[in-house]
Amino acid sequence: MGAELMYENLEDDLIRFARSIARHEQEAYDLVQDALEKSLGEDNLLELPIYKQRAWFFRVMKNRLIDDRRKEARLSIWEEETDFPERQYAVSQLEMSDLLSHLSPDLSDLVFKRYWLGMTSKEIGEQLDIPAATVRYKLHVAIKKLRKAMEEDF
Repeated sequence: MGAELMYENLEDDLIRFARSIARHEQEAYDLVQDALEKSLGEDNLLELPIYKQRAWFFRVMKNRLIDDRRKEARLSIWEEETDFPERQYAVSQLEMSDLLSHLSPDLSDLVFKRYWLGMTSKEIGEQLDIPAATVRYKLHVAIKKLRKAMEEDF
């Protein structure tokens, strides 16, 4: 049995399992894709019976998900420790509006939600259906732009 046939036989089971453990559809597909990539380096996988192949894929996807959750937990702790104090610079709403006008609407929205509404990157990510890591990256970009704008103003 070739690799292509193995994937065709297991595809429905792999997607169903990934959906059952993932938070959202994209995460499920990422788990399946990563497991398929990892399987390319496993020469003896094709020689195993189908039930052992399935178990191997399930274990790989579960372990990847656990690793991802641990990484998210570490990043959340890091984010809280390195977070900027709320309203550190802007004193009034007028100043805040002026600062946020230097950002694109999506970045402005992220900064507002994070620093004025007090939402976490995880909450914002769930609301916008994007990963929390993406939210943190975009916030980092926004903060850099705001700092540059403040340096120009002062």
